[in-house]
Amino acid sequence: MTPPAAPVVVLGGFLSTPAVYRGMQRALAELAGAPVRVADGGTADWRAAVSERGWARILRELERTVDRAVALAGGGRVTLVGHSAGGVVGRLYLSPESFRGRAYRGLEKVERLITLGSPHLTVRGAPVRRRVDRTYPGAFFAPTVAYVAVGGRCIRGDARGSARERTAHFLYRHLCGDGAQWGDGLVPLASAPLEGARNLELDGVAHAPLGGARWYGSPDVVRQWFAPGRG
Repeated sequence: MTPPAAPVVVLGGFLSTPAVYRGMQRALAELAGAPVRVADGGTADWRAAVSERGWARILRELERTVDRAVALAGGGRVTLVGHSAGGVVGRLYLSPESFRGRAYRGLEKVERLITLGSPHLTVRGAPVRRRVDRTYPGAFFAPTVAYVAVGGRCIRGDARGSARERTAHFLYRHLCGDGAQWGDGLVPLASAPLEGARNLELDGVAHAPLGGARWYGSPDVVRQWFAPGRG
């Protein structure tokens, strides 16, 4: 008998709301043949994410969403999709070690972690984010968890270019010290990979659906990074 498809849980990025991911949710449900749930971190929780307390609030909501998905599936593990900062939070959620007095042990509930435009490798950023990369570098919990790290190649930063290119240059430089490179408009390609993961670069893919841009959640793009059961 073929085992049932693993449910999917999506954790959005900084200041995101579940509404942003409705199209992605529908595309994933069709591809996975399983329920897809979006964790509702809420903008208030993300505003607090500059501190460990804020991260803990998002982790608790992610835990509740994953636990519901596992319970409704009658057991098993989920595929966790983390967009932007959500991918970094997902890496921390996997850990069996305590974070602010609570061990989430997500590696026991997650079979695959897919990160989309996540700022994994940075020279600046919140202390918690740097702590994640220092404590759980790369695909730290592989092969228990399969890792896929996706980056978009959409805009090259240029300090003297168009408004979009200047903005990308500023953001890329803030994250990794070099603004004159390719990325998804917010996160440079240099920041998106994880050592030991299946790393993907997708051409023409933006970080977010601003102005109707083709982004990680566009149905044709979802098909490029999601393949059921593939690490």
